[in-house]
Amino acid sequence: MTLAPLRASLDRITQITVCTRPFRPQGPRIERVSFGDKALVHHYGHGGAGWSLSWGSASMATDLAMATGAKDIAVIGCGAIGLTTALQLQRAGARVTIYARDLPPATRSSLATGVWSPESRLALQQHATADMKAQWARMARVSYDRYQTLLGLPGTPIEWIDTHNLFSNAPPVPDERPAFAHGLTREMTPDLRAPRITYPAGNHPFGDREVLTTSGLMFNIAAYSDYLLSSYLSLGGKIEVREFYNVTDLSVLPQKTMVNCTGYGAKALFGDDSLVPVRGQLARMIPDGDVHYGLYFNQTSFVPRRDGWVFQVTGANDYYGYGIEDAVPDRAEAERAVTTIAGLFAGV
Repeated sequence: MTLAPLRASLDRITQITVCTRPFRPQGPRIERVSFGDKALVHHYGHGGAGWSLSWGSASMATDLAMATGAKDIAVIGCGAIGLTTALQLQRAGARVTIYARDLPPATRSSLATGVWSPESRLALQQHATADMKAQWARMARVSYDRYQTLLGLPGTPIEWIDTHNLFSNAPPVPDERPAFAHGLTREMTPDLRAPRITYPAGNHPFGDREVLTTSGLMFNIAAYSDYLLSSYLSLGGKIEVREFYNVTDLSVLPQKTMVNCTGYGAKALFGDDSLVPVRGQLARMIPDGDVHYGLYFNQTSFVPRRDGWVFQVTGANDYYGYGIEDAVPDRAEAERAVTTIAGLFAGV
């Protein structure tokens, strides 16, 4: 294996961003409820799998909304889930208006890592029932198939990359808290797992370690968000910038069917105390066009996005950042992420 070394250093960091993943122990909420004389479809709470599951999840929410018979539908929120839901509704024949306080790149979704991770902080294992797994499999397959149609577009919104996972001899960190749902792809959609190649020491530039290489989808979120927004507007979609302070503010909207895609915002707007914030921080860096591979080593990841390289401390398990709503950037954590990955190329 021959790789172009990373040109990674602290002085090349351009930005440090923090997002809040909207995690629900039960998994995403996708259901229709009555809201006065209106119908409200809840569609939020995807944890770290929002971008990955968005098309399949939006398909389910669209079915619920269109079953009301409405042709004029409101979507609340303009992140990954809101935009894909709006597009799915348009393709089903609806007229759609998006109401949102923030538009890309100011949405929480714009601060995501940007990789295909359909089971990342999706739910706790205790809630992974047979029905939940089947629902997840449907969302994953629809989304995966949709992403294959977006490869090769101008701006490269979606692309395949190889990620090299470097194993160390550090023992796993025990955690007595409930386990997250894992292994869903292996159990439910094994055909969606990309080939994996193991490289023993001496067959790669990373010293006396074993390397497992996997292939996966990467989202260049700036280009991808622009594609979604442009597609929505080209199909006649409307956007109204508006902030909702409580649920009664929704009652004045003219649409009789609404889809709530507010993500973590649903905690305050709808009083959903099941939502738990999971803090995630990215150190963004000037990209180098010669590098088109990802790395994972010592609880740290590197993603070679074209809209800015991404370095991230991921922690020992999915509880890293759990319950933390603080969005203030941590410079020390950012520097640790960069130096951990850059150190792999010392002497190369």
